[in-house]
Amino acid sequence: MRRGLALLVLGLVLSGVSLLSVSIADGHRTRVASAANCAETSVGLTPITDLKTGTYKGSEGGLYPRGVNKPPAAYLKRGKAKAAKVRPLNAAGHASSNGKIVLLSIGMSNAAYEFSTFRLLAHTQPTVNPAVEIVNGAIPSATADPVSNPKDPYWAEVQQRLDQSGVTAPQVQAIWLKEAIRDEDRPYPTDANALQRDLRAIVSTLRQRFPHLKLIYVSSRTYGGYATTNLNPEPFAYDSGFAVKALVASHIAHKSVGPWVAWGPYLWTDGMRGRNDGFVWTCGDVAPDGTHPSAQGRQKIADLLLSFFEHNRTTRWFTKKRTQSHH
Repeated sequence: MRRGLALLVLGLVLSGVSLLSVSIADGHRTRVASAANCAETSVGLTPITDLKTGTYKGSEGGLYPRGVNKPPAAYLKRGKAKAAKVRPLNAAGHASSNGKIVLLSIGMSNAAYEFSTFRLLAHTQPTVNPAVEIVNGAIPSATADPVSNPKDPYWAEVQQRLDQSGVTAPQVQAIWLKEAIRDEDRPYPTDANALQRDLRAIVSTLRQRFPHLKLIYVSSRTYGGYATTNLNPEPFAYDSGFAVKALVASHIAHKSVGPWVAWGPYLWTDGMRGRNDGFVWTCGDVAPDGTHPSAQGRQKIADLLLSFFEHNRTTRWFTKKRTQSHH
């Protein structure tokens, strides 16, 4: 792997994930998969980023309205204005040269494993702003349904993660959010609409819990064609992209107050068939259940996350020195 085998192994060990047990991480203890379905190398669906103005069951492609993959100029301007206000804060949320900028993840097991590897990777990069504190608040079993409830124990666990990292809720200014509905089996668009509702409720909770939150970046699922359990296979993994798109579109249309909500990196690709930018998802990228990422898959997503935070036009706070923007 590009970043080195040692980093992959370290990430796996530190996150406490066994590839042999990852299929039961979400509570499915009687359904351990011995091997992923490696024959399902494509499901024939077009990544949203490549679909553009084409449609999927009546829904237009593109990450943003009108089939494009970049936010509208006026909306991007709002995002850049929010990002310009990101600065180190002390524990009480006041500007401080010795303060922290907390980047927090919210989500379920896949997000937890991917963000764990991203966190380790970011710590090896000399260009990352030392004021940025990366906290992994994604937790196995914390799927969209329970997390959408602001009283769910998940939120106390997130606070514990912040406490363990020596930071506070007022210091959280940016969030990466990735969720899915466990055992989803409803047809499109019912499945996507349900996930959108859960995401909307989660965003509402984030606004309440983190008073200085300015930016929320949302990603949908990775390819689920290799899945051998019903956790979140295809086409539901693919459909989740339209839930994220609808969430972001609603914030654009309604000029919502509070944090700026936009796409993080788009993670879905049609297996080995891939997408136009060359990104593919192989059977080696998944654990035995075909759903959770292997060490190799986690590294792929970590690379996408690092590239996003290094180069996005609303994440200048992430690095010491700005590199050329790609977004």
